[in-house]
Amino acid sequence: MFPLASSRPDARRASRSDVVVGLLLSSLLLISCSTPPPKAPDELCRIFAENPAWYRAAWASQKKWGTPVPVIMAFVHRESSYRANAKPPRGKVLWIVPWRRPSTAYGYAQATNETWEDYLRLRGGWFRNRNDFADAVDFIGWYNHLSRRELGLAANDAQNLYLAYYHGRGGYKRGAHKRSAHSPGYAAKVAARAARYSAQQAKCPKPPSRFWR
Repeated sequence: MFPLASSRPDARRASRSDVVVGLLLSSLLLISCSTPPPKAPDELCRIFAENPAWYRAAWASQKKWGTPVPVIMAFVHRESSYRANAKPPRGKVLWIVPWRRPSTAYGYAQATNETWEDYLRLRGGWFRNRNDFADAVDFIGWYNHLSRRELGLAANDAQNLYLAYYHGRGGYKRGAHKRSAHSPGYAAKVAARAARYSAQQAKCPKPPSRFWR
């Protein structure tokens, strides 16, 4: 809890400055402490053994939103290769000069600014971050929950869930994925990885009992 500021204007200004500096330092600390990508991204059990907090977060998202852990993890692998600060590569002018990025996608889930703001507004919690794994997998679960409800997709239909994620639910309804040269291939890879992760999950140690409460 922040201490109450003095009623004097200079004290109020100092208090605001302290808060801003504190938030900036916290953001820098979060960036500097980002978890590195797993050493064996193709092996689900090793990913969770290396990052137990990811295990907890993925199970929490499944329990809350219904998307299975293997599907969630396949989404993260496809979107960011488990890199916390992932961004789309910049375009280039004349094949040489770096230019703008094609979108505002950022973080583990590659959520765009607009969609992330929708998530924050509807879910609450303005201190969620796209480069926080737990927040990112909650976002994926939330988005897939809406896709399942609006589009009638199954929870384990990784291929179509990813197409709705990639094009947006409106784009999926309009059949954008049927006209795309790339997204069907991406979605097929997500589905294949989800199936592989699902087979591996049976061999992973069970999560602590508190996950099932």
